[in-house]
Amino acid sequence: MIKYLLISSLFINPLSLDNKVMYESPVATAQSQNDFVKPLQKTSKNYTISYEDLKYQALYNCRYSEANYDNELVIDQIIEIEKRHNLPEGVRGMMLAAACHESGFNPQARGDHKFSKQGKAMALGLYQMWAWWSNERRGYGIDRTDVVQSTEAYIAHVKKQLPKAKKLCGVKDVSRQWVIAWATAIRKPKKTGRCYEAPKFYRRVLKKWHKKIRKDVRTYEQNIFRNSRIQRNQLNS
Repeated sequence: MIKYLLISSLFINPLSLDNKVMYESPVATAQSQNDFVKPLQKTSKNYTISYEDLKYQALYNCRYSEANYDNELVIDQIIEIEKRHNLPEGVRGMMLAAACHESGFNPQARGDHKFSKQGKAMALGLYQMWAWWSNERRGYGIDRTDVVQSTEAYIAHVKKQLPKAKKLCGVKDVSRQWVIAWATAIRKPKKTGRCYEAPKFYRRVLKKWHKKIRKDVRTYEQNIFRNSRIQRNQLNS
């Protein structure tokens, strides 16, 4: 749903046949306020971040990848899975941020060679998962290079840490509970909990995306205010 107008420098187009992304952002298609499918009803302070917003950020503001057709398909799959789990707004896009930072949206990525004496890849897939994730008894029995399986398992593992995060940290804010559970899920056990911690890709990627989206909304509001003032001055002149 179109909710705000991005400045013209942010406009993008649909995919072309040569695999270059020419994706047209759902939030950047209107040419004037009257063109909106749904008029702006919220200010930047309480604007609800949507997955249309986050798709744009994942495609164009992930420093570890480039905008292309393959990445867009992966991003779309991750978004559909996140939607099914109804994540709190404060961590909406968490899996996009993790996949961006860990692999640049490459399901076949291989890493952590330095931890193997033979130089083999210890971590595989979008989220650079180690072998225990594939173990049916100790882990989740998944194919680490499968987008759907790895994303579902990752979210399930974070959800499993939520009760511990609530009990140890006594945090009432739901988004913050998820951030703590997220940090707990991807790091080694800690008796005192990880109440004041967050994954590095939450700070380095997701928070920056959310901040950028809200900045774009403020830009829209300022443009509407300025245009309205110009129109009033023209009518009064």
